[in-house]
Amino acid sequence: MTQPEFEPRDFRNALGKFPTGVTIITTKNESGELIGMTASSFNTVSLNPPLILWSIDKGARSLPSFGEGHHFAVHVLSEHQQDLSNTFATKSEDKFAGLDVTFGIGEVPLLPEFNARFQCVCQHEYDGGDHVILVGRVLDYETADCNKPLVFHSGSYAKVSHE
Repeated sequence: MTQPEFEPRDFRNALGKFPTGVTIITTKNESGELIGMTASSFNTVSLNPPLILWSIDKGARSLPSFGEGHHFAVHVLSEHQQDLSNTFATKSEDKFAGLDVTFGIGEVPLLPEFNARFQCVCQHEYDGGDHVILVGRVLDYETADCNKPLVFHSGSYAKVSHE
């Protein structure tokens, strides 16, 4: 099969027309370091068994901390958490500084604020081109009061309006 030739920036812009929610995925690596990253590639897979998925760039330094058998937590963000999203989207050394972190299943770091939070264990790992697709089995979840979600659309944060 012939691979179509796309201009990468144009293709990325076309994909950006689909609004996505914004999440922070957290875990702890083998040496006990807290790991966290912003991701908008989160999606549901199955209600029974309860499965979710997200993807991570193959070049990400934190990739070895995720994967089959590793625990992680997905925090669905509220619209007022844009600064937190930006912090976890950087390569800074201590993204957790100043946060009142608790620890959940598998000793993964849990952030104090969220719209929804899913504690998972990675059940499957698939090749996804320049990303790895991780399927997590949900072991526990929580929701907060109905806050408006943090949304990303066309390369920037966007607001949701309920009418």
